[in-house]
Amino acid sequence: MDAMRPATWRLFVELADVGSITRVALARNAAQSHVSRQLGELEHLCGGRLFSRHGRGIALTELGAWVLPRVRAWLAETDQLANDIRTGAGVPVGEVRMALMPSVLHPLATQLVARVRERYPLVRLAVREGQGGQLDDWLESGRVDIAVGYRYEKELREIDEVLARVDTYLVGPRGDALTRHGSVRFEALQGLALILPCRPSAWRDTLDEISRKLGFALNVVMEADSVFLQGELAGAGVGHTILGPFAIAETLRAGRLQAARITDPALPRVVTLSIHKRAANSLAHRVVTEMMREIAREMAMLVNPGNTATTAATRTRKGAATGRRAVPVPSPAGRSAGSRKKSAK
Repeated sequence: MDAMRPATWRLFVELADVGSITRVALARNAAQSHVSRQLGELEHLCGGRLFSRHGRGIALTELGAWVLPRVRAWLAETDQLANDIRTGAGVPVGEVRMALMPSVLHPLATQLVARVRERYPLVRLAVREGQGGQLDDWLESGRVDIAVGYRYEKELREIDEVLARVDTYLVGPRGDALTRHGSVRFEALQGLALILPCRPSAWRDTLDEISRKLGFALNVVMEADSVFLQGELAGAGVGHTILGPFAIAETLRAGRLQAARITDPALPRVVTLSIHKRAANSLAHRVVTEMMREIAREMAMLVNPGNTATTAATRTRKGAATGRRAVPVPSPAGRSAGSRKKSAK
């Protein structure tokens, strides 16, 4: 094993982030024994243990904790050098690490992966799923380059680009009487069997606060973090769930679910895209983010349940227009006309 190969140390960083040899092996579609052997060889080259083993997985030793930030910085510089070289040639290449909330993961990620593979085969996507606080932590620490999730208007930061402004829907099975009309008042949730995310959850806290102000408590019959599972259970008649339009677009078109926009109060949210400063000038990251904007615009043209259209815009905090020009991107064939121009904020 070559101790200076970036791939060797990417395994180390992945193990440090995940904390489990088994889970890393599953993610890499590799045998656990193979990953353990690679780690053992790396530790032998380093002259000491990088991880301690325990019943729940692995944890960094003192040596591992000392090495990790240095390896992260070295890998970032290595990636940036490769990106700079390829950017000079006008060819998007390299890994783009993304994290998305489950409620926006589909169909956005599905369409994005298909389009990136078709147009930019040298760009490799690594997609993680996480909740709001996790996304912020991963982006700040540099574990991911791009984060996409929901925020409320008042929570927008300078780094957040608005992909869409969307309403929130009560979701039930096909033929459901409560959701057959275009909208439903929040007070109609009183006594309704609900399937909501597990605690702790800022979204749950928001829903509970609204229901308390209206004088009742939500009747949560089941907790499930999986948006897919929430939709499946709602479709089976186990209970209703509360989701955004991105999460249910495909199942609504297929006729498996029915949904009505929640009003009085309405629950508008903002789908945001945030980029780590290190990735901002990478050509691969620029073409991926531009493709995400493209998909968001297309989804915004779809009519949501209740004939309410999702609105999409490129805006920052307080709704002020950014004046951002479209990011120049090369053709799939690699032609680079205009690819070196920087987008204006």
